[in-house]
Amino acid sequence: MPIHVLSIVGARPQFVKAAVVSRALRARPGLKETLVHTGQHYDDNLSKVFFEELGIPAPDHNLGIGSGSHGEMTGRMLVEIEKVLQTEQPDWALVYGDTNSTLAGALAAAKLHIPVAHVEAGLRSYNRAMPEEINRVLTDHAADLLFTPTDDASQNLVVEGIPSSAIHQVGDVMYDAARLYGPAAEGRAALLEAHGLKPGGYILATLHRAENTDDPARLAVLLTALAQAGQAVVLPLHPRTRAVLDATPDLAALANRLTLIEPVGYLDMLALERSAALVFTDSGGVQKEAYFQRVPCVTARDETEWVELVELGWNRLAPPTDVASVLAHMHAALEEPLPDDDDDLYGGGQASERIAAVLAGM
Repeated sequence: MPIHVLSIVGARPQFVKAAVVSRALRARPGLKETLVHTGQHYDDNLSKVFFEELGIPAPDHNLGIGSGSHGEMTGRMLVEIEKVLQTEQPDWALVYGDTNSTLAGALAAAKLHIPVAHVEAGLRSYNRAMPEEINRVLTDHAADLLFTPTDDASQNLVVEGIPSSAIHQVGDVMYDAARLYGPAAEGRAALLEAHGLKPGGYILATLHRAENTDDPARLAVLLTALAQAGQAVVLPLHPRTRAVLDATPDLAALANRLTLIEPVGYLDMLALERSAALVFTDSGGVQKEAYFQRVPCVTARDETEWVELVELGWNRLAPPTDVASVLAHMHAALEEPLPDDDDDLYGGGQASERIAAVLAGM
């Protein structure tokens, strides 16, 4: 009998990760995968387009659980995921990252004594005010297999008392995806032309984290700095950010000085990243995507999980305390020479194959 892996996804970054991991799982003899989509990201621009353009298998179960408070969303997911697990009886529940879908999947499986495997384990921001931090810590301590992307992530788990036998440092599956889909992104020049963007002549920005969007002072600092950056700025608007701008005319006026576009699919995002002079973001995944395209990054947060990119000089933290400070970080990233890179930093593009190999051997 093949080893049955039930993969649980729900949000944009997880779709990208699942695209390469599912490909590896389904290509390896001795493994069977069932895919569950919780519905956490249900907007077509954040969900359907990713499945279509990345060739992700259609979900075997789509739970249709959309927006709501953290508690409401996680609770509804627990109920529905438990039903699927009881029906499917998998050998492993595989969860990704640090969303509510991640935590709900891990808890539901652990309560049913179904082993849990966590992809992108061991990341820590050490900011418990971030819901993602709570999700990732609890998931790691409920998991039986922990697939880490970096040395720092593995060491974090050791310090927290996770047995070394449960930790498998495989690399970053997002790097696998960047390498696999990079060639397809090269043919998307029309996207830049449609918005009047020239390669190397604009800043790509993403802002969606609640600590920024829900704090008018922080969001005003970020939008003002972007408007004063001295380059064209393109900002794909996350639904949360759009809702804030729609409700706040003063912030909307600042944002309207930028090039605002609808959320884009993964391939369009890769195309925008690889042709940008600078990536400015509060996203965890986009920080890495910038590095994968060898584009400097400024992160609009007080801390980051991806400390190695700050240490190498590819990423700069710019807490949105005042406009001058944020601008200084942006100008330094634009003007200073690019540091050396390291193709092995995130596993050299083999993380998904390593995950499949470990699960096949269990």
